[in-house]
Amino acid sequence: MYNFLDSTEARRGKHIIWAANRSVMENIGFTRRKSGKKSRSHWDLFLRVMRIFEFLLKITGNYHKGYGNAKNIKVNELSLKYPNLPDAFNGFRILHLSDLHIDSIPGFTAMLIEKIKPLKFDICLLTGDYRRDRAGSFNHILKPLKILSKYIQAPSGVFAILGNHDTYLMAQYEKESGMELLVNESVEIIREDQKILITGTDDPFDFYTESALICLETRGYDFKIAMVHTPEMANWASANKYDLYLCGHTHGGQICLKDGFPLISHQFEGKKFNHGLWNIGKMTGYTSRGAGVSGIPIRFNCPGEITIINLINGR
Repeated sequence: MYNFLDSTEARRGKHIIWAANRSVMENIGFTRRKSGKKSRSHWDLFLRVMRIFEFLLKITGNYHKGYGNAKNIKVNELSLKYPNLPDAFNGFRILHLSDLHIDSIPGFTAMLIEKIKPLKFDICLLTGDYRRDRAGSFNHILKPLKILSKYIQAPSGVFAILGNHDTYLMAQYEKESGMELLVNESVEIIREDQKILITGTDDPFDFYTESALICLETRGYDFKIAMVHTPEMANWASANKYDLYLCGHTHGGQICLKDGFPLISHQFEGKKFNHGLWNIGKMTGYTSRGAGVSGIPIRFNCPGEITIINLINGR
């Protein structure tokens, strides 16, 4: 069972204001960062560089290997202990999906479903980037997302946030996707009259607004989870006593050296945020390598992942 903190009417009003603001940001083609930096996106330049790299891989015979790696999705399971976790949530299992880019590889939806079908989980949390491109049509991903949604339904709900590849227009298909979209807002998850809080922000990498900061200023819960597309709100979430911070965006680098060091991570917060577990104060964070791929459909030394996080009451 779950309850939104705001009424349906209040949520609708906030979503209308958010959509108006984000539509302007998307249409003028500028990125807005938490640092205050405002600049034109360099995505087209990045794609041109990736196309050159793709050509080099093909002529050297390595492209096929990288493409095969991109389809080899790993299921990563981990358990996290918290002394403040309410008893009713002991053993609570989270399915964390990030950076699906579901249209990057033909048949990718079926690959995801085969990995997810055997898994048991109480809630599903998706941390953004559902399409390959950063502009243009997205209608072609609606059917695959709807098919996928049948396999990620969970007793405590399915909640999603948007990433920097997503558009505000996707919000109108919330019901068809089978997911509840969190836009700078929080929801209570209730089990046996005990509660935890989940807060989801809009993407701060390209579309930062202070609403993302404000929505994390929550009080009155023993255990809180933040869903943010990137790691860049981590310090603020920790300062507001969040216990678990889930993000993606980096793809773990997608193309890494043999020691796992990413050539490009598209994040500026530090090496520890590239992928996997990290901590700020008492808050634990997890950066998913993402299930899908961006730019070109290859991976090296950095498999895509689906994550199961098991919450345990204890030290």
